[in-house]
Amino acid sequence: MKKVLVVGEINVDLILQGYREFPVPGKEVLVDDFSMVLGSASAICAMGLARLGTPVAFLGKVGDDLLGRFCLDAMRARGIDVSRVTVDPALKTGVTAAITSPKDRALVSFLGSIGALTAADVPAEAFAGFDHLHVSSYFLQGGLRPGIHPLFRAAHGRGLTTSLDPGFDPSETWGRDLHDTLGETDLFFPNEVELRGLSATADIEAALRQLRRDRLRVVAKLGRDGAMTLEGEQLLHPPAFPVRPIDTTGAGDSFDAGFLHAWLRGQPVGACLRLAGACGALSTLGLGGTAAQPTLEEAEAFLRDSA
Repeated sequence: MKKVLVVGEINVDLILQGYREFPVPGKEVLVDDFSMVLGSASAICAMGLARLGTPVAFLGKVGDDLLGRFCLDAMRARGIDVSRVTVDPALKTGVTAAITSPKDRALVSFLGSIGALTAADVPAEAFAGFDHLHVSSYFLQGGLRPGIHPLFRAAHGRGLTTSLDPGFDPSETWGRDLHDTLGETDLFFPNEVELRGLSATADIEAALRQLRRDRLRVVAKLGRDGAMTLEGEQLLHPPAFPVRPIDTTGAGDSFDAGFLHAWLRGQPVGACLRLAGACGALSTLGLGGTAAQPTLEEAEAFLRDSA
């Protein structure tokens, strides 16, 4: 069974769920529920992989604080190897406040330890025993970002495959360095907003063709419009699964986990998309990004019922 190393950010999500109107300056609004859960795209993807049965280890940094211990305990409970996570008393663990509804969400983040990880914290020997390297939140990880391209190149040199989820660019500049990194990337998981920002086109198919590289597969996550990728010259565009979401936090990261789990086992692209779609859909049925992530058996049962 292939093993995955996830390198990236770990933080807590404070979920404020069920707003009736969105907050504006000078005004207080109420929500239906609140929860503190493990957050961050990289950690949520790792949790989804582990839930599906893929062996996962995580390399990152947290503060030596209550929030950092909360995150590590949650990851250990899912079976993730966190022995490569540095607990640094000089740091504060990052926090994201997510204001959510079944229709959409808005995020406010304190980066804290998220920006402290650098490529120098990932020694060459870290790749030993792994088959795949995954990184999320390219634009948020200011310390790691300059080193991701050489990190992926080094991983390829060690025989690993690589995947990247860019996340949103708060500066909305969509830097050229990411395009260079795609040359060392096997799977790229942007959502619709990210894909349009990177390609400067509103046409999803045109964006997929523009970003295509020799080794790269771009899988566009389109929310209620499903997903889209190119298989040779053929456009694959499976629809989303109809569910009544409770919270969309982390759905894209669970989609990544589903696709990776199937892809690493040599499944056809169509099967990878179906498992990814099921994992993303099912993850929205609980509060936070990890509570409703499915096992492989649960995802497969959902796919049978949806056929």
